[in-house]
Amino acid sequence: MGDVAIVGIDCAFPGAAGVQAYWDLLMRGGDGIAPVPAQRWEARDFPAVGGSGGFIDDADVFDSDFFSVTPREAAAMDPHHRLLLPCAWRALEDSGRAPGDLAGTETGVFVGVMGGEWGRLTMSDLARVTPMLGSGSSAGMAANRISYHFNFTGPSLAVDTACSSSLVAVHLAAGSLLSGECDTALAGGVNIVLSPSLGMVYGQLGLAAADGRCKPFSADADGIGRSDGVGLVVLRRLADALADGQRIYAVLRGSAVNQDGRSNGVIAPNRWSQQRVLNSAYRRAGIAPDRVAFVEAHGTGTVLGDAIECAALGAVHAVPRDTPCAIGSVKGNLGHTEGAAGIAGLIKTALALHHRIVPASLFADRENPQLRLGERGLRLLKAPMRLPRGETLAGVSSFGMGGTNAHAVLGSAPRTPRGAGTDGARGRAARDAVGVFTVSADTPEALRRNLAAQADAVAGRPRGAAAALCRSSNLVKTGLPHRFAAVVRDTGELVDALRRAAAPTDTAAEQGRPWGRPVVAFLFTGQGSEYPGMTAGLHRESPLYRRHLAEADEALAPYLGESVRDLVLGGDERVHRPRFAQPALFAVGYALARTLTSLGVTPAAVLGHSLGEYAAAVTAGALGLEEAARLVARRGALTAELPAGGGMIATGTGPGELAGLLAAEPGTAVAALNGPSDTVVSGPLDALERITRRLTGRGVRVRRLPVTHAFHSPLMAPAAAGLRTETVRCAPPAVPLASTRHGRVLRHDLMDAGYWAGQIEEPVLMDTALAALVADVAPTHLVEIGPRGVLLQIAARGGRAPAVEYLHPAPGPAATGLELAEAVAALYRAGLDPLWEELYAPGHRGVEPLAPYVFSSARRSWDRESFVQPARPAAVTVPDAPHPADGAGDGRDDPVLHAVVQAVAEVGGHPAERVVREARFYEDLGFDSVMIMQLKNQVEARLPRVGEVSVQEMLPALRSVGALADFLSDVLMARSS
Repeated sequence: MGDVAIVGIDCAFPGAAGVQAYWDLLMRGGDGIAPVPAQRWEARDFPAVGGSGGFIDDADVFDSDFFSVTPREAAAMDPHHRLLLPCAWRALEDSGRAPGDLAGTETGVFVGVMGGEWGRLTMSDLARVTPMLGSGSSAGMAANRISYHFNFTGPSLAVDTACSSSLVAVHLAAGSLLSGECDTALAGGVNIVLSPSLGMVYGQLGLAAADGRCKPFSADADGIGRSDGVGLVVLRRLADALADGQRIYAVLRGSAVNQDGRSNGVIAPNRWSQQRVLNSAYRRAGIAPDRVAFVEAHGTGTVLGDAIECAALGAVHAVPRDTPCAIGSVKGNLGHTEGAAGIAGLIKTALALHHRIVPASLFADRENPQLRLGERGLRLLKAPMRLPRGETLAGVSSFGMGGTNAHAVLGSAPRTPRGAGTDGARGRAARDAVGVFTVSADTPEALRRNLAAQADAVAGRPRGAAAALCRSSNLVKTGLPHRFAAVVRDTGELVDALRRAAAPTDTAAEQGRPWGRPVVAFLFTGQGSEYPGMTAGLHRESPLYRRHLAEADEALAPYLGESVRDLVLGGDERVHRPRFAQPALFAVGYALARTLTSLGVTPAAVLGHSLGEYAAAVTAGALGLEEAARLVARRGALTAELPAGGGMIATGTGPGELAGLLAAEPGTAVAALNGPSDTVVSGPLDALERITRRLTGRGVRVRRLPVTHAFHSPLMAPAAAGLRTETVRCAPPAVPLASTRHGRVLRHDLMDAGYWAGQIEEPVLMDTALAALVADVAPTHLVEIGPRGVLLQIAARGGRAPAVEYLHPAPGPAATGLELAEAVAALYRAGLDPLWEELYAPGHRGVEPLAPYVFSSARRSWDRESFVQPARPAAVTVPDAPHPADGAGDGRDDPVLHAVVQAVAEVGGHPAERVVREARFYEDLGFDSVMIMQLKNQVEARLPRVGEVSVQEMLPALRSVGALADFLSDVLMARSS
């Protein structure tokens, strides 16, 4: 049998809500046994059952909105299903995956569940039977619910082998993984003590403990105490888990399942079958029994069951060995969780191997001498047992009433090499590295709740670097509609950011959900923005930027004869000379754009200002990197050959006011039209001085630009002539490119030699190009690509892109990796799902544990009165010509909308105030095909003048409540005419 890794865990047991709470309970030797809650039954009415057991707190709580389940359906669901759904979510998070990332994959679900108590309690009253109860009471739906809500398409099955159900489920899941049937599997079990009936059976069989406590292997053992429990593990093939860098709790080395067959009674245990299943599991794991350090036994605490199990364990493990095999049973802490018993033991064992310590067994201080543990090579742990270095092996047993036995062999996780970056300067870089910590939730209230939970969890850690923690949050805490992202370097900053965002006075969590992805346009800065050492801080902190700048450097080197990267980062003043300034700016623009696209920021359109068009053309696919590098180097060389004496000025006026001044100064020209009152003039220096004096005398703002030549003027004619002779390999842009030469969007045009020749001497039509871009793609974000902020200021002054967010990943000399991370964080909050991995150096890609998702506890679903069939409503009188509904809320001013709102509220059990026009039937209100049929009947009864409307006719209108109301209004109008 191949090896299977346990990479994620979640559970809830009596007195232990969560994995850490479970481990704490085991290590302190606590127990979760308590009096029967009045919610279940009155203990005084069933004295033979006893008044104690193990009960999960708030087992009736279910965040139905999160899982898009209507309140009426939630009330009809078996509570086992309601416990499994959040458990599955948290287990997948614990595995280092955002659960939504697995949607549509062949992920398998294997759930152990014993009996069908909910169905017996609810379906016996025939007058109350509903379709929701039919699906809600099926044991098979325990697994199918998970597969449905998470959109998993792999095998999905519920397993009932009585008390061994959940360990058998793990065995089946491992087999499915190893056969290639699925690549990820959720496996485990669930149990809720809904009524005293099975306890009465145990009592009549003489198997019930008088005090409701299991006392495994103790002289005081007197039977079973029943308990709740839910637990799931995420399983993957070991090789896949290692390849993906997942944290591994333990490794499932092998497992086996068998049956007692015809023995001394259908519910009596069989020693020989137990021995055989142990030997079979060890054989499949490829190990000898003497290598097993401890066994998590079935250990129910019944006199007969303990005796038979110890005899079987001794027969297998009493081989010559240096130390006895330790045994214990978690049932001493929890009671017998029946369908979840096997997973309770498996999780305990996996955690013991992970922490390298085995908790003591409760009631071990009064060991039953009749079990003869010592002579059988066994010992009960009276104190926690430290595990030695190296691989440790352990066994887990679970035996079912009826004779289905299971045993699993677990081994400690293999050692993996630590990430780099822990010494010297590299270690300091790791401590100072920037990360983006993300949290997402389904509502603003849930986001605040989870921000507070993450803040508490991070505050409990030692203060230190946050990059690896941020990276883990990007893998796990994304995918839900309401989003938070904070750019931080250490955990102290992170705690402060989380607490601020979680505060009721902060409005960030209340912002609307991003209903779509952001539309991003890249604006590439031109010459004049260069400076020595530009982007050095980003280069130091971003491996991704370093890689792409090296690509540009390699492409330019054959034409420059030296490294433009070294020149830029070395602070060389030659960066101001055209021969180097132009290639340097191109390299920076290319590298910044490639850095963003590698992070998943794909532009919907690009625009380049003058020289910036070369990097824009590469990003748009109009030029290849090598071809653009050759042309830019040629452009720089041609410019360097021009005589000095030219320059440029930026003026705060339009071309009309400049016309007379330019006519009086030969050789001057409008070089750039950046906005209605934002014009750049180019020409000889002495002419520019005269124009400057005249404009300032009129009160016009004028600024000299830091350039060496009169670009975009007739003085550039020799350089244009040199470019015109080039042979250019080009293609139509694959991304819309707003040409600042033509002032329009290029789609099929070729940026050939003629284009680039005209581009260097003709004016830059920035204003009209930006207007064309905005009209074409309606961007939500403008991102400037260059070493300092220039174009965003121009765009803001021109007013061509109102209500657009401006971002810059490298806005000036002080920029580091922080600004790049902030740009990505802003786009994530707006709906982008970045490729986060590329933001982090390999040494920061470790897996860090995060607090699990905190679901809402506001809604309780235990009252069986709330899932009865919707009542037949009274008809609504509708005017002959209804007006289309245009408001939100219950639509009292529109009878049709009001009728739809009331019908939706009745069918789903929602409060009417939640059923707003924008609410979507499937995503927001949790409707399914059964509820749509019920909604059809409700609508027809409430709006009799509409008549009968088929579901097929309604389907296109089921986008939202408002869409359905509009459709019905049109139907009513058509039938009234």
